[in-house]
Amino acid sequence: MYIEYITIIAILLLSLLGHNMTVVYAAGIVLALKVLGLTSALNTLGSQGINWGIVILTAAILVPIANGTITIHTMIDAFRTHVGIIAIVAGLLAALAGSSGVELLKSTPDVIPALIIGTMAGVIFLHGVAVGPLIAGGVTYFVLQLAARFQ
Repeated sequence: MYIEYITIIAILLLSLLGHNMTVVYAAGIVLALKVLGLTSALNTLGSQGINWGIVILTAAILVPIANGTITIHTMIDAFRTHVGIIAIVAGLLAALAGSSGVELLKSTPDVIPALIIGTMAGVIFLHGVAVGPLIAGGVTYFVLQLAARFQ
């Protein structure tokens, strides 16, 4: 009955031990919503949180443009170096993987626990960033599509 509390607390403690404050804050927020019985807020976070997170991440990425640190000229210059071209291709692939990841999470919810475990392990033990489920979902989608073509 209380296994969900134990699981979130374990994630919180592992994150503290791994010095990953992003996951500590996230687990703390989820735990607080659960303890306070704010089920509707928890459900809204679960259904809309990815969209909110993407909006916040995108806004943060646009700040250097708003501040004038990145100009249209520097953006055009990205096409002139091999590093810039590789970054553009990587951005395209990451966006595609993220999109496929969102679709996979919606259509195949049974893969979510494995993605969570992998992402949490990467964040806690490898000091990664918790955007992993979307990209991992996208990579999983691509591998599944590739495997389907060879069957």
